[in-house]
Amino acid sequence: MIKEDHRIDQEKKAQVLHAEIIESIQDVKGKHIVKLDLRKLDEAPTDYFIICEGDNFTQVKAIAAKIAEKVKKKIGARPSSVEGTQNGNWVLVDYFNTVVHVFYRDTRQFYNLEDLWSDAEFTVIDEL
Repeated sequence: MIKEDHRIDQEKKAQVLHAEIIESIQDVKGKHIVKLDLRKLDEAPTDYFIICEGDNFTQVKAIAAKIAEKVKKKIGARPSSVEGTQNGNWVLVDYFNTVVHVFYRDTRQFYNLEDLWSDAEFTVIDEL
């Protein structure tokens, strides 16, 4: 019973985190937001990916910054790391069980994470 309660609590925390991340992306007009549930894949490096894109390098950096700022302010969580802010092609915001990939459009097409992790459960987030 305790293990199941812990799992439910973790899922609720993940849902709250994901809602704040997605709202942050939308605040800065991020596009093509997709959430991948990787929990059933043995080789997955984390439980969830949230992937989005920006139209230019400045927007990519702004999306990543907004995510870190809003998540910290709203729920007190800080990313364990943020990578890629120097060039703005691909910024990774790591919340350990959830990793956010903020891509410049062309870079996203090149790496095509959605195809690489096509066995995951996909949730496409509607554009605002």
